[in-house]
Amino acid sequence: MDLILRNAFLADRPGRPVDIGIAGGRIAAIEDSLAADGQSLDVSGCLVSSGFVETHIHLDKSCIMERCRSVRGDITEAIEEVAKAKRGFTAEDVYARARRTVEKAILHGTTDMRTHVEVDPGIGLVSLDAIEQLARDYAFALGIEICVFPQEGMTNNPGTEELMIAAMKRGARVVGAAPYTDSDPHGQIDRVFAIARDFDADIDMHLDFGRLDGTESLDLDYVCAQTEKFGRGGRVAIGHVTKLSYADPERFAGAARRLADAGVALTVLPATDLFLMGRDRTHAHSRGVTRAHDLLAHGVNCSLSTNNVLNPFTPYGDASLVRMANLNANICHIASAADLAACFAMVTTRAAKLMNLGDYGLSVGKSADLVVIDGATPEGVVAEVAPVLASFKRGRPVMTRARAEIHRPG
Repeated sequence: MDLILRNAFLADRPGRPVDIGIAGGRIAAIEDSLAADGQSLDVSGCLVSSGFVETHIHLDKSCIMERCRSVRGDITEAIEEVAKAKRGFTAEDVYARARRTVEKAILHGTTDMRTHVEVDPGIGLVSLDAIEQLARDYAFALGIEICVFPQEGMTNNPGTEELMIAAMKRGARVVGAAPYTDSDPHGQIDRVFAIARDFDADIDMHLDFGRLDGTESLDLDYVCAQTEKFGRGGRVAIGHVTKLSYADPERFAGAARRLADAGVALTVLPATDLFLMGRDRTHAHSRGVTRAHDLLAHGVNCSLSTNNVLNPFTPYGDASLVRMANLNANICHIASAADLAACFAMVTTRAAKLMNLGDYGLSVGKSADLVVIDGATPEGVVAEVAPVLASFKRGRPVMTRARAEIHRPG
């Protein structure tokens, strides 16, 4: 073996330590007291999991809070402020800021990531140039998948669609959307499905991101219909869907069943949704965070993700998905071990399923993309925001962190 992680707890084997053998960048064995030679690392009863998966983040516009203002703190202001800031973006600037965020994610155990990259006539392909280079430079530690999307509209913003197609021709693997910023929301959705068909790409849309108004008419219904029409079940994800958090139980259950039947996954962005929603109220502020664990009960695959870091959409953040899982548990009144473990799954296995990462998983033969966490169970890790002590990409160590130690007198 190239490496053996000894005395590890696994999510599906609580209280029973095992050894994990790694060879050639892959998991070669998972056994009790593995009899094999090779470098060993005793993880002393820590939880070992497949790496964290960030399904929805905006690297290109991270770390710009000092260039923007946040007075109203709503989504309209955030879009406007970032649109102004984008005018000064250069490839070097985008790369430097995105690198800060990527390195934070790596230090918190993220091994795969889908980042949304804006293209439009104002910014062109500048951000795409930077993120493509970043993905190449950090491939040793992190798989970065690019989703191109039109933050400021498509049908109302001539030239945007052509730039999205150009980005797809260059190798972007996912096509995104933001219909709520378009003068013809369903027209944008139609074009995105057509582009996805032409490039055999996955789809990931910002959707139904807004206030209480109009929960009876949600764009997710139209997206589900188009998913079935184009035969894209299992390859479509939608993010935010804050309007669903305001729906009554009957409407919520109906939407959940529709998503499950169509094979559309949903990503909740707790930090951003909590920060931006409820700004239209003077009292009894709403949380605006869709209850992912209730969607899971209806058969919808869900993930939890960071979205933005240090910009007007989310003026804080450290790219820790354990912290995001804990925040979601707080917001949604989650306390049971099973539901806390489900939060952990939404930043690991369920997130990997949303991104269709076929080589992901803690089983023999899979890529050895692993994290060692200072906790014994998934629910305990989420409840205590346990730190990541080590991370491996294809069996190679990419980060380590010493356990904190109290220095007692004498």
